[in-house]
Amino acid sequence: MATDTLRSTTGASGAQTVRRLLLDNGALSALVVLAVAMSLLSGDFLTTQNLLNVGVQAAVTAILAFGVTFVIVSAGIDLSVGSVAALSATVLAWTATKQGLPVWFAVLLAIGTGLACGVVNGALVSYGKLPPFIATLAMLSVGRGLSLVISQGSPIAFPESVSRVGDTLGGHLPVPVIVMVVMGLLTALILSRTYIGRSMYAIGGNEEAARLSGLRVKRQKIAIYALSGLFAAVAGIVLASRLVSAQPQAAQGYELDAIAAVVIGGASLSGGVGKASGTLIGALILAVLRNGLNLLSVSAFWQQVVIGVVIALAVLLDTARRRAGAAPGATATGAGGGFGGKRGAAKLAVAAVALAAVLGALSFVNTGSSGSSTKMGMSLSTLNNPFFVQMEAGAKAEAKAAGVDLTVTDAQNDASQQANQIQNFTGAGVKSIIVNPVDSDAVGPSVRGANKADIPVVAADRGVNKAETATLVASDNIAGGRLAARTLADKLGGKGRIVVLQGTAGTSASRERGQGFAEGIKAYPGITVVARQPADFDRTKGLDVMTNLLQSHADVSGVFAENDEMALGAVKALGAKAGTSVAVVGFDGTPDGLKAVAAGTLYASVAQQPAELGRIAVRNAVRAAKGDAVESTVKVPVKVVTRRNVADFS
Repeated sequence: MATDTLRSTTGASGAQTVRRLLLDNGALSALVVLAVAMSLLSGDFLTTQNLLNVGVQAAVTAILAFGVTFVIVSAGIDLSVGSVAALSATVLAWTATKQGLPVWFAVLLAIGTGLACGVVNGALVSYGKLPPFIATLAMLSVGRGLSLVISQGSPIAFPESVSRVGDTLGGHLPVPVIVMVVMGLLTALILSRTYIGRSMYAIGGNEEAARLSGLRVKRQKIAIYALSGLFAAVAGIVLASRLVSAQPQAAQGYELDAIAAVVIGGASLSGGVGKASGTLIGALILAVLRNGLNLLSVSAFWQQVVIGVVIALAVLLDTARRRAGAAPGATATGAGGGFGGKRGAAKLAVAAVALAAVLGALSFVNTGSSGSSTKMGMSLSTLNNPFFVQMEAGAKAEAKAAGVDLTVTDAQNDASQQANQIQNFTGAGVKSIIVNPVDSDAVGPSVRGANKADIPVVAADRGVNKAETATLVASDNIAGGRLAARTLADKLGGKGRIVVLQGTAGTSASRERGQGFAEGIKAYPGITVVARQPADFDRTKGLDVMTNLLQSHADVSGVFAENDEMALGAVKALGAKAGTSVAVVGFDGTPDGLKAVAAGTLYASVAQQPAELGRIAVRNAVRAAKGDAVESTVKVPVKVVTRRNVADFS
């Protein structure tokens, strides 16, 4: 009897411990629900390789978030960590490869760069009396700008010895995961066992009380922001190691992911609350979401919606738990308090059902599933551009005709996110992968992973460096740039002053189109390029940049824009001058661009026929998946569209 009672008590105690662990940690509960839901919805989720992928994909966000945890616990905010990460990695690559400094010294300089940026942030907040939001927003811009200045807008190869940080130990355990764990333990140690850690909680709880109790608040804040900068530098090195190159535009928007991870993990933006384990769980929730949505073939547009909804539900769950726990008379296990007892279990169940319902609805928003056994993945550099939207449409049409289940993902011009997507495709065992690289060098490591898994890869529009591809389906951007130069020069009669609107700095499309145009325009000495300014392939930015340039160059007679979106922005800025006294030439042949050509406001566009490019890419990917021979390079014709032949393209 005594033995039975002991066993019963022990079993109940164990179950109660697990139950209390979940109920007292809303973020952990959300992570468990997500993991269970994903494993039920996708048979590929719980594989060892995929779980390692999740860890790798969470690493950079988690390391950044650990640093941001220090700042948020002390009631601050740091918006600069993404830019500081990119700047630190760029400094390392530039000093080691371009300047020939020893790698160990370059690593120290990179870490020192992160520390210096953090110290400046802390000084601006403490002694400059700037709000943390403004001070770190300024550093966000400064850090990104310096990264572009140092790299001249182009990726820089990372030292091979440091690139090993992005590899695996023994061929299985990813080094980024090890670094993440080490930085997490260091964060926990600082927060719980050091003087500065206790100071963070004191400052975040009540800054004035902390000052009156003898804390040197200003100095402590400088140290806190310096720690954030240090962690950002480490994250930048890990990120660049995965991509084997320092990308000047890397980690854009990662500061928001880092802040989200900290808040999801239970920290309060008002300060005084937060812990390393919660931050890690928050980063894992984001990684599981993105990984699982890729595996479930969810539309790239719906992914953003679902991620936002689930993040909100996870935070609401934790907020409700906190409020209930703070209510008078609330207890851990009482019937009316917190998340304990039947009412607590009911609250947790409702939250779990809500999360599961969102994920279950994915099967209805998944437009890519055809029920076929042939699954293929396609990672596009961005879907925030009509050219790639047309490429996606052509690819989907061809896949439907071939009876292929095609999953299309949006890398959002983020080389790291694209690497994650290709890893997910590889882990899911697709038959072939189509990739439109954000950067030809950065995509190499993830494509090599697909090579090892014997999955054929088709490169679309841009090539892949240092990895094997079954074929490259592309038009020649350099040749297109030369064609644009000749077209504009002929229109101007070989004389005039022109402006060049450049695409996103560091992207291969911008580099190649710009290079081709520069080479082509040299043949016309009577034409002077008075300004070259980036407008990031965006119509609104094209409008703003062109408006500004017209203030100092009102006499321009021609404009070359590296895509139609920027060209249309320039047309808007020029007003009545467009198509009359100023000739504008774009690139891509998008529907809106062709309409402008037909209307006469856009003189010409170099059309790449993106829908046809997408169709040909899928056609070759299907052949490669079957083991059939494909040509190493398939060229899609590039043509100049003017008012005379626009009807043939429309």
